[in-house]
Amino acid sequence: HPRPGIYVRQMDVPGVDTKFVESYRGVLAELLDMALPGDAIDPSSTGVSRFDSRYGFRTKPRHVRIRILDPRCALLPWRGEDDGQELVLSAASFANLEADVGRVIITENETNFLALPLMKRTMAIFGAGYGLEAIGTARWLDSCQLYYWGDIDTHGFAILNELRTYCESVESLLMDRDTFLRFKSLWGREPKPTRSVLAALTPEEQSLYRDLLNGRYGPKLRLEQERTAFGWVEAVLSRLPSPAGQHPGRLS
Repeated sequence: HPRPGIYVRQMDVPGVDTKFVESYRGVLAELLDMALPGDAIDPSSTGVSRFDSRYGFRTKPRHVRIRILDPRCALLPWRGEDDGQELVLSAASFANLEADVGRVIITENETNFLALPLMKRTMAIFGAGYGLEAIGTARWLDSCQLYYWGDIDTHGFAILNELRTYCESVESLLMDRDTFLRFKSLWGREPKPTRSVLAALTPEEQSLYRDLLNGRYGPKLRLEQERTAFGWVEAVLSRLPSPAGQHPGRLS
């Protein structure tokens, strides 16, 4: 039954534990590539992690974790949530969301995601590193003021660069030289810096990225975002321009 359209653990094969398939995907892939007809294989899905899509099994949906920071933009009844309304949506639901927000802040640190204060017509997204495809498919973000707040290190800028392949208008937040130098006493070391060419960075971001690569202030330096004093975070957030525009809030 090639390309069955079920999850791997739904397979009903007598005497075979479905975890067996997950444990031996590498070997099974070699056998299936030889045994199956060419039209039963998706050649664009390569590697063990893409086993499911290569052979037509269903893949687990990606999820996006959000916080609504304005009760007037609530997606569900707002019942006195002083710390915002938190929801987890599938990537498909998120892509089709029509939320009455005008500003979106993507942040990589969970505590910072949870600690962002209530702000007018604002949504926070827990970014989760390089897995940004789910966010990038949401075209409604194009009408929002979009900010990315990551670590000030080479990988932080690499994630920002990748996000701009999906959302060109995204601006960096608290990833500037002033913030980096202000918290010099809290610098740490980046274990394995990337040396990728990041063409989507602004000139100011490129300058700081190059200085990190070249060790201008010291070798392999980084400022993790959770080390930034929250008083400074709140001061920067207070200077952001007010979000403009409106659109109806509902799930579709």
